[in-house]
Amino acid sequence: MEPIEKIVKACIKGKPSAQERLYKMFADKMFGVCLIYTKDYDAAKDVMQEGFVKVFNKLDTFKFKGSFEGWVRRIMVNTALERYRKNYYLYPINDIEDYKNDIAYDDVIGMISANDLLKLIKELSPQYQMVFKLFAIEGYSHKEIAKKLEISEGTSKSNLSRARKILQEKVKKYFDWDDGKLLASK
Repeated sequence: MEPIEKIVKACIKGKPSAQERLYKMFADKMFGVCLIYTKDYDAAKDVMQEGFVKVFNKLDTFKFKGSFEGWVRRIMVNTALERYRKNYYLYPINDIEDYKNDIAYDDVIGMISANDLLKLIKELSPQYQMVFKLFAIEGYSHKEIAKKLEISEGTSKSNLSRARKILQEKVKKYFDWDDGKLLASK
């Protein structure tokens, strides 16, 4: 396999064969990333296409410090966020205390498969989905999320808190509970 640096430099020179190789190297994985941040297959394809256009236009800014795949992933996530901001408005919530709830089955999320959890996340409202994904999957801080989504940190925190509560309630439906104790799985 060719080193990524050689392929990137050939892409910068405008060589179509190198661009095709680069695209094929990352398309499947980046499609998965885009699918996490979009509502369906077609939207994910659109975001990925827009993202790769940005990747190719910005290749000369990559300094080969750090992971190239991570750099491409960040472009894909940012492209999905741009699309999201155009289509949805995050409703500000000023008092996170209204949404704090210590639920005894907090760790039940760890008992459900990743695919089932992703399905439940997709059922959240777009606002809650986006904040939850950026925080839990991408590892962004509330300050970073607030900046990316153009919302306040408080709104980010409250949306995350509400998303967690909704997810906990959805996961709870998969199990039988009695005063916060697991009786038997379904």
